[in-house]
Amino acid sequence: MKITAVDVTVFAWDDIPVARYGQANPATSARGEIGLLRITTDEGLEGHAFLGSSFRSVKLDVTSLVRHLKPVVMGRNPLERERLHADLLVRTRATTLRAIGAVDVALWDLCGKIAGLPLYKMLGAYRTRVPAYASSSTLADKDAYVESVLAMKAAGFRAYKIHPPSGALADCIEVCHRVRKAAGDDMVLMIDPAGLFDFPQALKLGRVLEALNFHWYEDPLGESDIYNYVKLRQKLDIPIMATEYSPGGFEAYAPWLMAQATDYLRADVAIKGGLTAVMKTAHLAEAFRMNLEVHHGGNSLNNVANLHAIMAMRNCEYYEVLMPAAAQKYGLVEDVELSADGFIEIAPFEAPGLGAKIDFDLIRRKTLEVLS
Repeated sequence: MKITAVDVTVFAWDDIPVARYGQANPATSARGEIGLLRITTDEGLEGHAFLGSSFRSVKLDVTSLVRHLKPVVMGRNPLERERLHADLLVRTRATTLRAIGAVDVALWDLCGKIAGLPLYKMLGAYRTRVPAYASSSTLADKDAYVESVLAMKAAGFRAYKIHPPSGALADCIEVCHRVRKAAGDDMVLMIDPAGLFDFPQALKLGRVLEALNFHWYEDPLGESDIYNYVKLRQKLDIPIMATEYSPGGFEAYAPWLMAQATDYLRADVAIKGGLTAVMKTAHLAEAFRMNLEVHHGGNSLNNVANLHAIMAMRNCEYYEVLMPAAAQKYGLVEDVELSADGFIEIAPFEAPGLGAKIDFDLIRRKTLEVLS
């Protein structure tokens, strides 16, 4: 068996709600684009992946994928995933980890279809459901955070993460107090300032979080600031979670582990280079008795891929559901949904490969261009 075709269909995503997730990310726009990657074999089987998100156009990745990554996989055996992933990573100077991740996810989807198995079983099934947490956008005011956590609790979520307002430390602290009071002691709370603070500010906020019994403290400092992460971790008891956007792929975790700069590792199939990289990271973290908490994937099919990875690892506590839902879900007939008791189930995605039903009719109607 060999790969005979690689193409990307760019299709429009309309009516996206306006949202922002920290200062580092741009706000969503009302209209965006998603890419459907298709890898085809000489036996007629296809593997798929999505590229892009509501705040990041697929156009940033798709040209380099077709120009620099397609030649790497053409004519190759799709079952040689490890060799293919290594050869794709060599091209990081010419493309992006997101493009590499999409090719890797599509290859895994293809291999699952060849084997007749859902990916979580191919990866090493550990469970079939996982608790979820609602992850807020950066909201307009302090009252909006109270309204949000109450709505999420009513929807069945048992855990909630704050992306705080971009501004003064005092505003962030007040939001944390108000959310804890509104949510009650039984709600698990986390926070992700997305690199908003310097070390003194991060330390002050961390002590407040400890008093409020927050579950973890994610990305308070800049994504490359290992030195101050080490100091922060030495002074706080609340678990620190870094490495979400730490530069580089799988190999870039080594200095964070050696410096003891974080309590958790962070990854997803988009930002770290695919399912192969996520599973390597999970096993690396497990060797250090650490969790790998999986970040949201930015689009519907990436989130399904992340879900398969979570079901195949034992050291991930939660599935992240980023809000608002309409800025994350697009292009599938049936998407990832919360159960009544606050869990995400793998059951809708038990078909071979990713197991997701792609809305090909929508994609045909919304097609902007096809690159091959």
